[in-house]
Amino acid sequence: MNFSEVFKLSHLLCRFSPNGKYLVWSLEQPEWHCKIDEGSAGLVASCWSPDGRHILNTTEFHLRITVWSLCTKSVSYIKYPKACPQGVSFTRDGRYLALAERRDCRDYVSIFVCSDWQLLRHFDTDTQDLAGIEWAPNGCVLAVWDSCLEYKILLYSLDGRLLSSYCAYEWSLGIKSVAWSPSSQFLAVGSYDGKVRLLNHVTWRMITEFAHPAVISDPKTVVYKEAKKSVQPGLGCVAFPPLLPVASHLAATESKYEIASVPVALQTLKPVADRANPRMGIGMLAFSPDSYFLATRNDSIPHAVWVWDVRRLRLFVVLEQLAPVRAFQWDPQQPRLAICTGGTKVYLWSPAGCVSVQVPGEGDFPVLALCWHFSGDSLALLSRDHFCLCFLETREAVSPALGQRDGHA
Repeated sequence: MNFSEVFKLSHLLCRFSPNGKYLVWSLEQPEWHCKIDEGSAGLVASCWSPDGRHILNTTEFHLRITVWSLCTKSVSYIKYPKACPQGVSFTRDGRYLALAERRDCRDYVSIFVCSDWQLLRHFDTDTQDLAGIEWAPNGCVLAVWDSCLEYKILLYSLDGRLLSSYCAYEWSLGIKSVAWSPSSQFLAVGSYDGKVRLLNHVTWRMITEFAHPAVISDPKTVVYKEAKKSVQPGLGCVAFPPLLPVASHLAATESKYEIASVPVALQTLKPVADRANPRMGIGMLAFSPDSYFLATRNDSIPHAVWVWDVRRLRLFVVLEQLAPVRAFQWDPQQPRLAICTGGTKVYLWSPAGCVSVQVPGEGDFPVLALCWHFSGDSLALLSRDHFCLCFLETREAVSPALGQRDGHA
C-alpha cells in the first residue's frame, strides 16, 4: 500500500494501491468517501491538482495520466508521460501543469491549462535523458535537468523560450536534486560531487557552493548529536515545541540532542563504485518558507542534516542522528524542520533549538515519511502500512507558570 500527498486539501485524505483502485475520504465527514478504479491498467503514482478538485493517476508503464474530477466526475487523459523521477510539476497558483514527455527518442515538455486541461505549449528540450522538471514558485521559469550522466540544467520561460543553461563540470556524475527557494531568487542544485550550488535568478549563474565535509571544524557552526537517554518515570507525555527552549522538553523522550564541541567527525558511508545509484551526493534539499535556511543531506553522510544560512551563505547547524535520515520537510508557515529516521520518533529543529519526540500511539510506529499540513499545525506520519495524524499545540496553550505547553501532541 502506498500513500499520495495526504494534505493537499485540509479535509480530504487519499490512499491508492497498485491494483488500480483509489480511495478518497473526508476528514470532516467520515461517512463520505469516493472510490476511483483505473481497471486493469494499474497505478504507479498519484497526486492532487493544486485546486484539490482533481486527482492525477499515472498508470503502469506510464501509458497515460488520467485526470479525475471529484466535482463533475469527468475524466481527461494525457498521453506520452515520461517515466522519470519528477516528470510532473504544477505552478504554485495552480494555473498550469508542466509534463515531461518522451516521443521518438526525444524529450519534450508540454504545458497544460489546469482549468480545462487544454494544451498551451509544447516544445522539445536539449537533454539526452530528461530526469526532472520544477516550476519556480512565481510560475515564470521552468527548470529542466538531465540525468546524472550529464550535468545540465536548463531554464525555460512559460512560452517555451530557453532563458539559460548551466553546467558545473563534465565527465562525471552530475545533478542529483534540485530545489527552488520560495522567493524564486535562488535555485539550489545538489550534485554527486557532494556540493550544493546556488544559482541566482538574474544571471542564472552560481553565486556560491556549499561543500559537505566529513569533519566540522568551524567554531561558528552548532553541531547537535542525538544521544540515547533513559526515560524518567512520572513526567507524562511531551508536546511538540515549535520555537521554545529545548531542555525542558527532553526528559520524557528516549533520546536527546547534545551540543558537540568542534571539531566533530561525522559518520560516513563509503559508496560502492561498481553498483548503480551509489550512495553519494546531495540526495535531499529544501528551503525554509522564508528562504532564510536550506536543509540538505549528503547521501555519503546519511546520519546528518545540514542547515545553511542563505542570508550569510554559511553553514549554520548540523544535526547528526543515531539512524540514517529518511526524510525531512519544512513547516510551511515558519522555519521549523521535521525529520524522521525510520524509528518511532520525530525530530524538530528551529533556530531556537531542536528536540526529539516519541510518536504517540500504541505499539511500534516506524516513521518512514512525513508531510506537513499547509497551516503548520499538524503532521501526517507514514509507516509501511499505517499512518497517523499528529496535531501540534499552539503558542496560546503555553502555561506561563510551567514554561511549557498544556496537554499533549
